[in-house]
Parts: sequence; structure tokens; C-alpha cells
Amino acid sequence: MIRLYIIGLAILVIAILANAVVIKLGIKSWYDFINLLTSSGTSAFSKLSIIDYLWLFIGYPLVLGYGYWIGDKIHHLILN
Repeated sequence: MIRLYIIGLAILVIAILANAVVIKLGIKSWYDFINLLTSSGTSAFSKLSIIDYLWLFIGYPLVLGYGYWIGDKIHHLILN
């Protein structure tokens, strides 16, 4: 149970940092994309740049996976 908690914290911290960075860079986050979908419907897809698509569907999942990996490494360092 401790392992899951540590991994969850790592993913949370990484997600917060990643969202802060993409906001600074002007790239759409999932929050921006959902708001755009809510306000514009399916035309929201045409309002995204290729960088937004790459971030949302490739970059962000990879970054969260990295958060999992970091959490797992921290768990092993603490408890092994």
C-alpha cells in the first residue's frame, strides 16, 4: 500500500510540474482542451496545433509514466 501511495505522490508532483511548464510555453493542457471542447464542441479539434496534439497524446502520457518510474525508484530506495 505504501508503494502505491509513493508512486501516486510522484505522479501528482510530476503532473503539476508538467502542467506549469506547458502553461508557460503556451501549449494546451488537458484542462484547456476540456474547456475548449465544452465551449466549442467538436470544432475544438481544429483549434489545436500539432504541438498541442503531440503534447496531449504522446508527451503527457510519457511524462506521467516517468512519474510512475520515479515513484517506484523512490519506494525501492526507502524500503529496500
